Amino acid sequence: MKLNEKTVTAAYIKKKSMWAYIYAALFIVVCIIMWRMLIAAPKIAKVPTPLRSSLEMNEYFFSHFYSNQKISKQYAKNLAATSVRVNGNYGLKNSSDTINWALYILKANGDTLKITLAQLKALPKTEVIFNFKCIEGWSQITHWGGVRFSDFAAKYFLQNETIKNYAGLQTPDSAYYVGIDMPSMLHPQTLFCYELNGKPLPLNQGYPLRLIIPVKYGIKHLKRIGSISFSNNKPKDYWYELGYDYYGGL
Repeated sequence: MKLNEKTVTAAYIKKKSMWAYIYAALFIVVCIIMWRMLIAAPKIAKVPTPLRSSLEMNEYFFSHFYSNQKISKQYAKNLAATSVRVNGNYGLKNSSDTINWALYILKANGDTLKITLAQLKALPKTEVIFNFKCIEGWSQITHWGGVRFSDFAAKYFLQNETIKNYAGLQTPDSAYYVGIDMPSMLHPQTLFCYELNGKPLPLNQGYPLRLIIPVKYGIKHLKRIGSISFSNNKPKDYWYELGYDYYGGL
């Protein structure tokens, strides 16, 4: 036997095994204690405060590295899907909303603007072909047309509104609503969208008007916009209230 070799006895193995069991038991006990502390912690929008804090740290990090100069990759028209997947029908159950539809802009001074689809279509049209991404894990190259929100805001003199921190959008029946940071709303690819593949939006894609915002996941692309408001505090957000990240950025 070499001098540096150790004789492994039954007692030695027993001792090592005993310590391994002790460490494993301590680890399990610590995990149980931490889990109980976590589920007992106060909740913010159904999420325990420590986890919500981590989501807000992510939001802080990504928002501070955000730039309107960062453009989502554009694709050729022939790569766009002809059968476009639908990522939810929240706020779309009452199709009669489309008969007398108008977009209501709730201004900072208390006034309300009523904008028709014809007025929106009179503004310069912009097309975006990008890879739409859903939080469920799928993505699809899609082709959309409409008016840039930034162009819309300039046309209707919304300077006092766009200096706010957030925009809040909701469907006509108020069943679905999102809050979006203003820098993302003013991104050059963010559209008030009325076309899909060069044709009017189908009902299941938010006819007559939806939001397309390539810098966000699909949960922020609200279909059938009924109204938009502006504030310095975070507006209510459907999925945030169910425990998701508020920012929803890519």
